[in-house]
Amino acid sequence: MQDITRALISKAQHERRFTARAMRCDSTVVEADVRWPSDAGLALDATRLLAREGAKVAATVGAGARRVQNRSRAAAKRLRLIGRTVGRRLGRTGGAREQVLKLTGQAGELVARSVCEARALAAQARAKARGRGAQAKLAAAARLEQAADRAERVHRQIARRLAGEKITDRLVSLADPDARPIGKGKLGKRYEFGYVFQLAELTPNTRRGARGLILPAASAIGAPNESELLPATATELDRLQLRPREIALDGGFPVDSASQAFPDSSVFIAGRQQPASRRSTKRLAGYRVGCEGRISHLKRGYGLRRSRLKGHRGARTWVGWAILAYNLDTLAIRSA
Repeated sequence: MQDITRALISKAQHERRFTARAMRCDSTVVEADVRWPSDAGLALDATRLLAREGAKVAATVGAGARRVQNRSRAAAKRLRLIGRTVGRRLGRTGGAREQVLKLTGQAGELVARSVCEARALAAQARAKARGRGAQAKLAAAARLEQAADRAERVHRQIARRLAGEKITDRLVSLADPDARPIGKGKLGKRYEFGYVFQLAELTPNTRRGARGLILPAASAIGAPNESELLPATATELDRLQLRPREIALDGGFPVDSASQAFPDSSVFIAGRQQPASRRSTKRLAGYRVGCEGRISHLKRGYGLRRSRLKGHRGARTWVGWAILAYNLDTLAIRSA
């Protein structure tokens, strides 16, 4: 997808006389297709997943297969009790926290027991993988081991939470293990769960309403800051042999990193690095703000608000299609 976008931008340069005189860049969160996570909710999902995958492996093993007990009803009971405890006591007695932690710990123990049974069943399936059906047994055992690894991460997260330790690489979904919690500091939505993408728009000018082409987005698993993704954006410019005269960034970009990434361009960073001319400062400030409007436009009109594909690779594919559709629409408008 990134190669197609690069080819489209190159074609626009050579055949449509598109000139990238300026660039504005900002980062946004593309949410994963997951619900709001909780430790008890993840424990419930883990017990269900292990029971389901364990039943498939047991069917391939046949008679004498070990069993992964379905503890989802017990985990669901703890989750319901947590909801009742919070609704009944929170804000009146303040004693709900201890009860919630106790119930969460019990849900974590249910996951640990299911993990032990799942690993034993996977080992049994690998031991019996001989002759006809060996590959099916090995594939089923591998899927069960993968599910057990993710469930064990849930158990470790719960154990660290009960111990009061900081969790730096939190798992928020068993179906989308690459998604991470990302704090954006918004009043209405303090955390979003998904991936950070850095979007850079190339425009022929910096006038109000300028519309251009978007480079393939830079991204990484976790919550990378602006300086971590900036080298990837600079690499995309080098691949296309583009040298915008002016680059407008927001105050979250470090001055040193931006200067190193774009040594041949005049870099404007709101509140940090500005030209001497007040007129140029006002012009570039207005141009930079337009990047936030462009991101909002992409989220409302091109599906960039939430990725419907699983994993970081799926999110990159989803964002790549959105950028390609936007660039095609831009070229169609310019040629009309």
